[in-house]
Amino acid sequence: MEEIPRQSFGKDDENERAMEEAAVVPGEPLQDGNCPPKVESAVEILQEKVTKQIIKEGHGQKPTKYATCFLHYRAWTESTQHKFDDTWHEQRPFEMVLGKEKNEMVGLAVGVSSMKAGERALLHVGWELGYGKEGSFSFPNVPPMADIIYEVELIGFDEVKEGKARGDMTAEERIGAADRRKMDGNSLFKEEKLEEAMQQYEMAIAYLGDDFMFQLFGKYRDMALAVKNPCHLNMAACLIKLERYEEAIAQCTIVLVEDENNAKALFRRGKARAELGQTDAAREDFLKARKHAPEDKAILRELRLLDEHDKAIYKKQKEIYRGIFGPPPQPKPKPTNVLIRIWQWSILVCQWLLSLIYRLFRRERHKAD
Repeated sequence: MEEIPRQSFGKDDENERAMEEAAVVPGEPLQDGNCPPKVESAVEILQEKVTKQIIKEGHGQKPTKYATCFLHYRAWTESTQHKFDDTWHEQRPFEMVLGKEKNEMVGLAVGVSSMKAGERALLHVGWELGYGKEGSFSFPNVPPMADIIYEVELIGFDEVKEGKARGDMTAEERIGAADRRKMDGNSLFKEEKLEEAMQQYEMAIAYLGDDFMFQLFGKYRDMALAVKNPCHLNMAACLIKLERYEEAIAQCTIVLVEDENNAKALFRRGKARAELGQTDAAREDFLKARKHAPEDKAILRELRLLDEHDKAIYKKQKEIYRGIFGPPPQPKPKPTNVLIRIWQWSILVCQWLLSLIYRLFRRERHKAD
């Protein structure tokens, strides 16, 4: 496994950072998923009982027989429109080896074999290639002879001649397969092919699922985490670029559960939180990251930006409060009626005349004495 060097987390080295870190489930389906999506594309007949409509185009080749495919899907009964299965909701990709699928998955496998990596499609599967005459014991809401609707996204696939599933691989084989996917994702990230890069990172993570990680100890667990955590962090880097901040936070949190002092996970989660306006939580993440990377300029820059943001908010609030609690405006003098003003002036003149007469009277009286 490659050693992850320490380096700055700033924008200038975004590509280098992505090369050493990474994420969960990309791409929540286009609609809310409660009902099958409405698709306007042409209907392609794959078999008599399977049709397909493309929702999003994929890229590259199609999987062949015995390829190990990783996919997400949602499933509804066509008659009732009841959703009975959803791997997006479970945040766990489904693994299918073409040609070795379960009987109830034959129709789904027909659709998947016609898809390219990254493609999303709507499949209509007749009951004969689904849960058959009996319906489903695992999904009681699937009645007998129920036609099925699938919304499927093929994340990617591995071409293995004999269809060797993850469960049949040794620990070294699974970690090695995950590492190759991570490297493929890194190359796509450098080319700014973010969606395709996330598909590779997710496939890498699928090889290192929780059930597998629980079985690992010592050096094997360290080897697996050296691949898994960078994939989650690289996924977070892609999601931040795509402005999918909540998903980026989730990816970083997965890493922090394993390593609460991971500076890069703290930094990227802080970035995502800051973009969502969660400034207090973002500052907390940046301050924790600074403890473990005190000289990193990118962390210091983000803290400075938060301080500037807080100052701007304070200034704006101060202006608002000044308008609310400032000194009350002085009342304007009311205009006075002209007749009232003449009357007031006349009274003043009379008072002045009386005062003058009184002074003259006193002066004459004084002369007489």
